[in-house]
Amino acid sequence: MHNMNQQSFHFSPIGVARTPYPQKFGIARQSGLVPAAQAVIVLNAQFNADTVRGLDEFDYVWVQFVFHQTLDEGFSGLVRPPRLGGKIKKGVFATRSPHRPNAMGLSLLKLERIEYGQNIKLYLSGADLLDGTPILDIKPYLPHIESKPDAKGGFTEEHREVLNVQWLPESQNKGLNQETVALIEQSLAQDPRPAHQHGKDKEFVMQVSAYDVRFMCIQQTVYIISVTSTTDK
Repeated sequence: MHNMNQQSFHFSPIGVARTPYPQKFGIARQSGLVPAAQAVIVLNAQFNADTVRGLDEFDYVWVQFVFHQTLDEGFSGLVRPPRLGGKIKKGVFATRSPHRPNAMGLSLLKLERIEYGQNIKLYLSGADLLDGTPILDIKPYLPHIESKPDAKGGFTEEHREVLNVQWLPESQNKGLNQETVALIEQSLAQDPRPAHQHGKDKEFVMQVSAYDVRFMCIQQTVYIISVTSTTDK
């Protein structure tokens, strides 16, 4: 009898995601937490309009992807979820850690529109994807089947408040458009700092879109110190 446990599989990306997050630090820990985080999935040229026919009838899509920057880092059977302050261990299969036996991720994103051209482009919001993420598959979300509002959420049900965000006078956010301001504020409100850095008076720099955002946290407030364009460097 053929041993399926020893069988390996090869998958090729169907496209790539372009997002405002050029580095892992600052990306929302789950999809939907930062509605202003826009992503564009650019499908490979072989996937024409026929492959997305009817998809615009759905509000949300499941996006399956590769954690491509963790491929060489391996995984551990026990993980310290940031939601638990990085102090309590849970099994890797009980977490959304990017360090997995197979570095595959799954996100539920809002489908805003589809653009037809030489390459099909899917415009999505609420993204938690690194720029350049390889996309493996896209499926429609079926709310009448997949929504389980009474399901238990395990340790993730512990209440976690978002942080307040304040712009210091010298940060000068006047030159930013509304979309960029919302993206920065929503990303920071989720507290991107590693759990072991909480409680320390330390400045951090987060790259969002074409900007370096320098900030620090004091208790439950994030103070934006400066926002500088990376194109001016």
